[in-house]
Amino acid sequence: MIEVKDISKLYGEQRAVDHATFSVKKGEIVGLLGPNGAGKSTLMKILTCYIPPTEGDATICGHSIYDDTLEVRRCIGYLPEHNPLYLDMYVREYLRFAAGLGGVKNLNERADEMIELTGLTPEANKRIGQLSKGYRQRVGLAQALIHDPQVLILDEPTTGLDPNQLEFIRSVIRNAGKDKAVLLSTHIMQEVEAMCSRAIIMGHGRILADENISGLTANKLTEQFHKLTM
Repeated sequence: MIEVKDISKLYGEQRAVDHATFSVKKGEIVGLLGPNGAGKSTLMKILTCYIPPTEGDATICGHSIYDDTLEVRRCIGYLPEHNPLYLDMYVREYLRFAAGLGGVKNLNERADEMIELTGLTPEANKRIGQLSKGYRQRVGLAQALIHDPQVLILDEPTTGLDPNQLEFIRSVIRNAGKDKAVLLSTHIMQEVEAMCSRAIIMGHGRILADENISGLTANKLTEQFHKLTM
């Protein structure tokens, strides 16, 4: 589903991403870990065709990020780090709008499905600007899922969630990952332990580790993270 081949991104002489290579298959949830400035968000922006790489290539569902950018975007559900939303729109209105952009036919039905799936029912008739940060994250996740993409790319998807919201959204992402390829970035090791089958650790733009984390606790993962990135 996601194939990254020797991707680099340079800003002047600084390498934000340095020869990254990895893949994510259908049914995998892969955690992308790294300290601030490691290159995680830059890599996600490259994969979603927001910015081009300086070197290397990547394909999403077999479509090149160079030659088939529209098809790549159709395949992806993307939740950016800062979750841009139209604050003056109502929740249901915004999700119908997002569904239309994604080519969904039954806009009302699909919007209602996503409202229920992401636990937005109590807030569905409010303006997005009236929502708490946690509920805005739910709206962003509903937007990413609404066109039933084959690939989910989620940049810090649980930012601002309280413990109850956190467990709920984790379950949504775990269920979505059963038939999609999911790449998510996070600073929370418990998040990776709870949701992911693999962890990719980045530092200074480079991939330092790519491991199956079956049986690894959050504490062990934290130890390895510190060892590689400090």
